[in-house]
Amino acid sequence: MEKENKSFFPKRENIIIVMAGCLLVILGFLLMTGPGTVDTYYESDIFNPRRIGIAPVVSLAGFVVIAVGILFFHKTKE
Repeated sequence: MEKENKSFFPKRENIIIVMAGCLLVILGFLLMTGPGTVDTYYESDIFNPRRIGIAPVVSLAGFVVIAVGILFFHKTKE
């Protein structure tokens, strides 16, 4: 008789994967921070490749890792 693992609660590996994804999202948002432009001063750092290129990719990768962590299933050994 096969024993099926139908537990509702996530495994430890799933939690670690989701936490790693959350850290990637936070890192991406931190990379997006910087000085803003105000009426009296124009900040050219707004168009920095780190802020408009790298940071969104890191955040998107974090969201993908979170989805993988949620959907990741473990095979049970017999």
